[in-house]
Amino acid sequence: MPSACDSLIDDIEDMVSFSDPTPHERQLARKSIIPRSRKKKEVLINEELQADSVIPGTQKIWMKTWGCSHNSSDGEYMAGQLAASGYKMTDDPTEADLWLLNSCTVKNPAEDHFRNSIKKAQEQQKKVVVAGCVPQAQPRMDYLKGLSIIGVSLYVCVCVHKLIRNVGHSVRLLGQKKDGGRRLGGARLDLPKIRRNPLIEIISINTGCLNACTYCKTKHARGDLASYPIEELVERARQSFQEGVCEIWLTSEDTGAYGRDIGTDLPTLLWQLVEVIPEGAMLRVGMTNPPYILEHLEEMAKILNHPRVYAFLHVPVQSASDSVLMDMKREYCIDDFKRVVDFLKERVPGITIATDIICGFPGETEEDFQETVDLVKCYRFPSLFINQFYPRPGTPAAKMEQVPAHVKKQRTKKLSHLFHSYNPYDHKVGERQHVLVTEESFDAQYYVAHNKFYEQVLVPQRAEFKGKMIEVDIYEAGKHFLRGRPVEDSKPFSPSIAAPLQKGEVSDTEEPIPHLTSSHCVLSRFCLLSKIITVCLTVSVCVCVSTFLIHNGFGSL
Repeated sequence: MPSACDSLIDDIEDMVSFSDPTPHERQLARKSIIPRSRKKKEVLINEELQADSVIPGTQKIWMKTWGCSHNSSDGEYMAGQLAASGYKMTDDPTEADLWLLNSCTVKNPAEDHFRNSIKKAQEQQKKVVVAGCVPQAQPRMDYLKGLSIIGVSLYVCVCVHKLIRNVGHSVRLLGQKKDGGRRLGGARLDLPKIRRNPLIEIISINTGCLNACTYCKTKHARGDLASYPIEELVERARQSFQEGVCEIWLTSEDTGAYGRDIGTDLPTLLWQLVEVIPEGAMLRVGMTNPPYILEHLEEMAKILNHPRVYAFLHVPVQSASDSVLMDMKREYCIDDFKRVVDFLKERVPGITIATDIICGFPGETEEDFQETVDLVKCYRFPSLFINQFYPRPGTPAAKMEQVPAHVKKQRTKKLSHLFHSYNPYDHKVGERQHVLVTEESFDAQYYVAHNKFYEQVLVPQRAEFKGKMIEVDIYEAGKHFLRGRPVEDSKPFSPSIAAPLQKGEVSDTEEPIPHLTSSHCVLSRFCLLSKIITVCLTVSVCVCVSTFLIHNGFGSL
């Protein structure tokens, strides 16, 4: 007797019984089958895609950036990533499908403009992604509720893809890159970008700083110092020159602190950068606080005298009172600042020193303020940024006893009046200078050039001057500018080693991100999934992909 597990069928073909039709009979039966026609659904020419079928990468985006050159650099990278993903960047906010608002948290007015723009976007029923230092430092602010946030992470594509899909979820990407517990710099330097000015490359050499100033909200957003490796910065500069750039701005929260976290320093970086700068092109060093430049004064003077480096340095003093500086936790005294300025003025003849001053910091007395007034009278800074103190939420200074508002306004007005009482450029009239033409004036009447000392020189608008080094005779001086007349027998010199990109063109620093067009509507969900994964990986948002896809109905990977 066969057991229960013994097979009663020796071969799979034995499953066919004698009563089943033969293959020949099955073939004859097929000829009598009449296919039933299926009524096709009419396709309307103007039929709009359903929300479930909207393809990321086909919409228009308007971006607004507030704040420093570091923020401007971040904005260029975000615009580049979006354009490389197929989105169209537009200068017209009314025609945009989405507004990308890149914020600044330094002062109250900048945040007020940012908040008002969010409200305006919502009134116009625009989708909104907020970026920058405000949401990074204060993501739980009431007016940010329900909005998608990328902070200073630059993970822009995944946020925009999600909003365009109109699923109803918001994305918050506020994490920062780490390696073995150590925080790394910001976005990869080889990401696509759209330069606001195709002739100028803005390079962030580090993010964050080593200070803990009591008034500063930016520290809450940018964190501690994290420097980029020298080789990556030099390669970024080299690449930009190959795309027609003729001027580089180095930026960060404190360029003087560069490299302290990775075992190098600012002069070492600068000497390697000048080696790749073409003749006639120029390098501008960004803001540095006094403590970290003091030990590099000798080398900095040599670098600032280099023919391809602007003799210009932005060194914020904030106050001339040691008592106020101590309350600010600025980590230097006024004599340190004077030492920096005096040394550079002696070793770099004609150097432009720009500085910042805060009027009405908590606890500032009339005597404290007068010391600041005396400092300005002594040095007659040609470039002076005067700021009335604004208490920023969450900072120690906001909890200090405040100077009355009317006193702050009076001091700001008094210092502004002093600044406008002298003309720093009158002695330049009659000089013959070489200037590099890179921009257009706000009134569109002149081209804007800069001489060796980064002084603004207005020159006639001639197409052959843009992006060129030209020779001019200075015939007029204003408070903030000089006017130059081109020397007749002098020919413009082009420092660019390649033709500059067109305005709005994406810097081609890596493999192009797949362009998602409306033709992809016919792709299966699996093909669309692979496209979106490719986009996300390209912009280094791997950790966000799973969450993004689950929210969009693709399920878990």
